[in-house]
Amino acid sequence: MYVPSTEFADSGFVDAAESSVYYPGCNDVRAAGKAPLYRGQPGYRSGMDGDDDGIACEPMY
Repeated sequence: MYVPSTEFADSGFVDAAESSVYYPGCNDVRAAGKAPLYRGQPGYRSGMDGDDDGIACEPMY
């Protein structure tokens, strides 16, 4: 049984299957229960990370 490794998450390596995850916006990420997204995680993209801190779709207070 294949178990994906998170070993390469910090290096920017993303498995091909994971890179196919796409959310149109943060409302969609939140609706899927995946917020926040961290750089290297499936679905993360810099366009959703307004302050470029590596965390997209941060909680709004």
